Amino acid sequence: MLLAYYIHDLSPYAIHFGGGIGIRWYGLAYLAGFVIGILLYRRLAERGYSELQPSQVADFITMAALFGVLLGGRLGYMLFYDSARFFHNPLIVFQVWDGGMASHGGIIGLTLFTLWYAHRHKVSFLNLSDNLVVVGPVGVFFGRCANFINGELYGRVTDVSWAVQFPKEILFYPPDRLQRLMDKAAEIDPALLTPELIIQKAGYSAPLRSYLSAELTPRYPSQLVEALLEGLVLFLLLWTLRTRVRLPDGALTGVFFIAYALLRISGECFREPDAPMTSGLTRGQFLSLFMIAVGFVFLLWSWLKPRYPNAWNR
Repeated sequence: MLLAYYIHDLSPYAIHFGGGIGIRWYGLAYLAGFVIGILLYRRLAERGYSELQPSQVADFITMAALFGVLLGGRLGYMLFYDSARFFHNPLIVFQVWDGGMASHGGIIGLTLFTLWYAHRHKVSFLNLSDNLVVVGPVGVFFGRCANFINGELYGRVTDVSWAVQFPKEILFYPPDRLQRLMDKAAEIDPALLTPELIIQKAGYSAPLRSYLSAELTPRYPSQLVEALLEGLVLFLLLWTLRTRVRLPDGALTGVFFIAYALLRISGECFREPDAPMTSGLTRGQFLSLFMIAVGFVFLLWSWLKPRYPNAWNR
């Protein structure tokens, strides 16, 4: 007996005004990450873990979000995963509403911004980065959930009972298979003239859903797996270390780079590769290997010149 898998039918819009205009879950996810990040970082500052005053936190996180996460994440995605299209039309870097953010690019962007901010405001880069990496996984969590709502970056083929069928898969069908699907969809509803319309209608047309249930491939909901690993698990680990263990400035940043890399490598085992493989590794796994090396550099740096937050010097 075949399992009746869930066919992804979530709208990318929290509120849709029509004509491609509305409030998207993708934007709300980033907003939630920024707001909660500010509240958590301010809490750390109030308890003496940060050299920033609580009143400085909102400005720092806002600028870090704009110039680090958004700019770095978007540029990273275009360079790491879609370079051909980017070099053909560099202006697509501003089309953030279509999705396409690379966490590795965001991390690089945040690192460079934090270096600049620390120099500009005469505060410790290592202390800034330690607190930033503690709250950062919250944004990753919401971002991965937004990936799931968008039905993008889906997982590898599987037959587990909790598999999901993603209609956006048809965008990557070979031409002959896509044409057969479109012919069948047109029989169901003559208005279904494009793959995009089929994807949109999948949540509303029972006959179309019935057809797609036999056509689409069951896949891991890897976005939720990565939200759990890179978001929730990593946050709990770093928050516990920040508030329970006396560590020198820079050590948490080192732990973040290493732990994120290992969790990302694990999560990628569930995710469909969205770029050519490198020595048997996905693009995300390959880039994560460099993060492990960076993490050990931060750990060595922190122990060679130990300096502790005020919370541990009282």
